Amino acid sequence: MSQLRITQIRSAIGTRPVQRATLKALGLHRIRHQVVQDDNPVIRGMIKRVVHMVTVEDSK
Repeated sequence: MSQLRITQIRSAIGTRPVQRATLKALGLHRIRHQVVQDDNPVIRGMIKRVVHMVTVEDSK
């Protein structure tokens, strides 16, 4: 199964509580923090909600 490397690039300060909760659920805690998650529809939906605060690339 392919994996995604997700990096937080913007602060969660001033965002809606739902967006902050989504970042936390993805495992992100601070700017430039990276996590590797499996590529599945649930994770893709979470990324779509906070797309303006993260970058996504394939993890090899």
